[in-house]
Amino acid sequence: MRKMDEILAFNKQFVEGKDYEQYLTTNRPPEKRVIIVTCMDARLTELLPKAMNMKNGDAKIIKNAGAIITSPFGNIMRSVLVALYELHADEVFLVGHHDCGMTGIDPNEVVKHMQARGIPEHVIHTLRHSGINLYRWLTGFDSVRESVENSVEFMRNHPLLPPGTPVHGLIIHPDTGELEVVTDGYQALEAHD
Repeated sequence: MRKMDEILAFNKQFVEGKDYEQYLTTNRPPEKRVIIVTCMDARLTELLPKAMNMKNGDAKIIKNAGAIITSPFGNIMRSVLVALYELHADEVFLVGHHDCGMTGIDPNEVVKHMQARGIPEHVIHTLRHSGINLYRWLTGFDSVRESVENSVEFMRNHPLLPPGTPVHGLIIHPDTGELEVVTDGYQALEAHD
């Protein structure tokens, strides 16, 4: 059976059996009023919210490869700002994790893999000469701690971040869920005043 067929067959049983009832929430706006920016690593799907005591409806969760903020006006920052201004969120938690696939990723290798899977050289060439730096865009990091620090600073210094918004940086262990504070958003605000 194809993946889509499996998913749709399961979904039909899920809805007919009313399995969704355990996820119903009336938390509008969200009770905890937080945004979590984290990695798309599949190990964190259930672990991260549980480790942070978040129930369905408690937080806006935004995921990308490595929890890296790379553009001041890209989709991650757009989502954070919309959540802060329009969706009743008050603070941000940027959560990286140990053993991240973005650690040490080589953009040259990623481009080679793209080409091996059928992306023609002329497309890569055209992008390069159109001002798109694929190598910067695809780069990972050497240290998850430094990556979290950099992304938090990027967010804290965004010109449209509401003044007084705590932006915290954490690292989660993908096996145990243990959280390590990299940077405390409350302390950063106090130091800034």
